[in-house]
Amino acid sequence: MNDVPRQGDTEGRLTLEFADNKLLPQLFGERDRNLARVERHLGVSVATRGNRIAISGPPGRAALARTALQSLYERLERGMEVDGAAVDAALRLAEARGGQNGALWEEAEEIRTRKRRIAPRSANQAIYIKALRQHDLVFGLGPAGTGKTYLAVAMAVDMLMNGAVERIVLSRPAVEAGERLGFLPGDLREKVDPYLRPLYDALYDMLPGEQVVRRIESGEIEIAPLAFMRGRTLANAYVILDEAQNTTPVQMKMFLTRLGENARMAVTGDLSQVDLPSGTVSGLRDALDTLTGLEGMAIVEFTEADVVRHPLVSRIVSAYDRRDRRLAAQRRKKDA
Repeated sequence: MNDVPRQGDTEGRLTLEFADNKLLPQLFGERDRNLARVERHLGVSVATRGNRIAISGPPGRAALARTALQSLYERLERGMEVDGAAVDAALRLAEARGGQNGALWEEAEEIRTRKRRIAPRSANQAIYIKALRQHDLVFGLGPAGTGKTYLAVAMAVDMLMNGAVERIVLSRPAVEAGERLGFLPGDLREKVDPYLRPLYDALYDMLPGEQVVRRIESGEIEIAPLAFMRGRTLANAYVILDEAQNTTPVQMKMFLTRLGENARMAVTGDLSQVDLPSGTVSGLRDALDTLTGLEGMAIVEFTEADVVRHPLVSRIVSAYDRRDRRLAAQRRKKDA
């Protein structure tokens, strides 16, 4: 790609010229679907001719499209794929950064695992990845679909592969959401495995299946309910507590004090999805109130704008948030 994208004479019309024609089919997508995605999202027109793209539309929107497409091309140059999700990520990041020229993805923000290279899909994800690299304890907060747990597992795998830690410990509280463990079939492990399934899924997305099985059997990767953490000191490990909103304050303190020498912890949760009995204080909320500002710790908060699943998920989260705010306002009015 040329060093600087060229701006045309007409305001709101920008031209990009690319050096490697072989990458353009991947950039454009099958039947130009990636370009169509940019057009729909930003309300611009994108025309191609040879190795050039002309973008027409409101100046600000055209600049966003230019930044997104330039960064997607650079992504391809680094050997990474460009699909619909990557296009959405580029658009989201370009909007968060105001369409300024410059790469949307920095190599320092990438996480490398055996099966894939993972780049942030929102500005908050980029902040989160940096926090996971730089801090011993990181709290990732926000709604489902924002990548809190997925990125934490990816970072754990990255550090295990690089020898920075010797093992990974993944944990969740076994709190039932409308079901009772006693009524589920099987022994204790079979009862709690469904609660841990999302952690298994993330691992299989990072490592070949046989490696996951082998490393679990050797103890290099451990997946266990929170109750199994009591009385242990976890050294030289990357430790992740998922669904932390469903811990009690006693459980959370127990977990956080397992941190041993050369260990890292990531704690993820969504305070709008607490499944504890009514009136029980969430250990995640208690920890945040107690530890905020502590040296060596970072807190990253995601919003519905960071949801990277199906676009409808973001709208669903927003709808529930509006409903909850409305009900809270009604309760305050009634109590006044």
